[in-house]
Formats: sequence, structure tokens, C-alpha cells
Amino acid sequence: MMRAVLLAALLALPAAAQDFSAGSEAAEWGLQGERKARFAARVVDILCQLAGDCPPDCGAGTRQLGLLRSADGVLVLPLKNAQPLFSGAVADLAPFCGQMVEVDGLLVGDPAMTPAPVYQVQRIRPAKGAWAPANRFTADWAARNPEAAALPGPWFRKDPRILAEIARGGYLGLGPEADRAFIAAERGR
Repeated sequence: MMRAVLLAALLALPAAAQDFSAGSEAAEWGLQGERKARFAARVVDILCQLAGDCPPDCGAGTRQLGLLRSADGVLVLPLKNAQPLFSGAVADLAPFCGQMVEVDGLLVGDPAMTPAPVYQVQRIRPAKGAWAPANRFTADWAARNPEAAALPGPWFRKDPRILAEIARGGYLGLGPEADRAFIAAERGR
């Protein structure tokens, strides 16, 4: 699987360097290697595209989605939406599974160092539709986790999946004992 992703990225390298900045209204973030990019694409399930594992409806929001760019057939990896938090773009793309859309955002990655840049979707629109901001993650998360609204802190401090993972593997992912040793060592500094 990883070989397929690497192969797709390497084959896409010459096409990924094209200029898609015309007409882009994306807000720049000042990231190294960032380029404005506005293009038409089909929303696809990445695992389906690369390995043929194709559940209905692109996995109903449980799978990483991609953008199969119309101009050159390159599979673009949209790993972020327009929100300042790093939550991904699945919530914004899932309603368009299998459909043609136009997206506007930033391709990020220095072409000399990154075989395939990642994409930050800032806005999206269906064919002939109106632009909408790509910022659905927190509203979708709140709707799925209404019990967390009363808890203090940002969403990731109260997400049931994250809390379960911390309970299982500790904050460092090495288990609660490793956490205790690390915290004791830090307090001793």
C-alpha cells in the first residue's frame, strides 16, 4: 500500500509543479513552499483510488479523501481545511463523494524536497454552485459529541476517541508507566 502511494506521488511530481494560482483567492499562511491553487477535481476515496478498497459513499466520512485533479489526473492530498486547527478536510469533502467540485486553497510543500505537496482546502463549490468555506469540522464534531460541549478546553482535549487512546497508551503512546516516569523526570529538572 505504501509503495502504491509513493509511486503515485513520484509519478505525479512533474504535473504537481504546474501553476494553478490563476483566480485563487486563498489566504496565504506564510508556509515554506506554499502556492495558491484553484482547480476542478473529482472527490475520491484515496484507498479506493489506489488499492480498489471501495466502500459505499467513500466510507461515509471515515476514510481519507482526495481530489483527482481534472487538468492533469493528479491525485491531490487535501490534509487540511481552512480552520486554524489541523483537523483535516474530510468533513468538507464527504458530501461531494464522487462528484466534480472546484476547490481553492494552498498547495504546501517545497517541490525540490516534497514528492507530492499536500493541499489545504479553504473553499469548495460543486459544479456551477456557490463557494462555501471549508470549515465544517468543528460543527460536525460538536454534533457528534454533544456531551463534550460542557467540558472545558478545545475539542481535542475532550474528544472521546483521543481520551480513550490516552487511557490505553498514555500521553506518550508508551503506556501509563512511561508517562509517570517522564513526568517525574521533568518535575526533577
